[in-house]
Amino acid sequence: MALRRPLPRFWLIATLGGVLALCGTAYWWEQQLPKRLENAAAAGDLDACLRYGEQLAALRWLGTEAPLEQAFCRRRQAQLSWEAGNTGKALELQTQLVNSAVGSQAEQTSDRQRLKEWRSQVREKALAQFRAGNLDAALATLSPLETRGQRTGSQLSDSLRETWNRNRVDHERLQERVQRQQWWEALSVLNQLDHPWWQRHALPLRRQIETAIKNLRDQQSHTSHGDLPDHSVDLERLNEAVEQRIGEGMDPWSAFVAGCSDLDGVLVEEGPESLCKAKKP
Repeated sequence: MALRRPLPRFWLIATLGGVLALCGTAYWWEQQLPKRLENAAAAGDLDACLRYGEQLAALRWLGTEAPLEQAFCRRRQAQLSWEAGNTGKALELQTQLVNSAVGSQAEQTSDRQRLKEWRSQVREKALAQFRAGNLDAALATLSPLETRGQRTGSQLSDSLRETWNRNRVDHERLQERVQRQQWWEALSVLNQLDHPWWQRHALPLRRQIETAIKNLRDQQSHTSHGDLPDHSVDLERLNEAVEQRIGEGMDPWSAFVAGCSDLDGVLVEEGPESLCKAKKP
């Protein structure tokens, strides 16, 4: 059985030479990057500046510190992105800038404050969109702020979804109660809506419910005073007179008798009911 021949020295040398050449090239390019980065920053070429900065960051194993030019380009590009409405890019660059901790103490403080203000403005914009009824836009606005993998329910977007879905379900329950003419139950569900958009969306149902309940109260008032014929005193004026007397401390029956008298009415017993009839001319 033939013995396997050892790896030829040529291939060993070629492999080691390739590794050394690759390391040498990386080292050479790492030495070129700071100058290229500086020139790009000086020329205002922010795209190139950021590109060289990322390449330099990838070579930090060679001991290179993040240069001030990289921080300058990130700061400038973040501001331009924010002004252009590219919120996600602006927050990404500003976060990288803050995490790099490059620059003077005053610059770092300013960078952190700017990031805090931008985050606050993004949250306020998302909440305004949410209150206006645009849930999808609010969630899209919040996405640059939220970290993937966070515990469910811990993010603002989770709270917005929960509030929206709860109001949607309550609105469906409200429609069911109205269809069944369960007016008092419908009013209870209506009062549970706590989202401005859903409250506005339910306004037609609110008017329908309030009208129905008013009619029920009027019917109950008719029942308590009897079913008054055409020549009876005006029911609305009688109710006002009775309420006024009750407000003066009278019990309901005494208030009814006094209120009828106030309207020059005559108390008439008709079966189990007592009516206040207008005096015949």
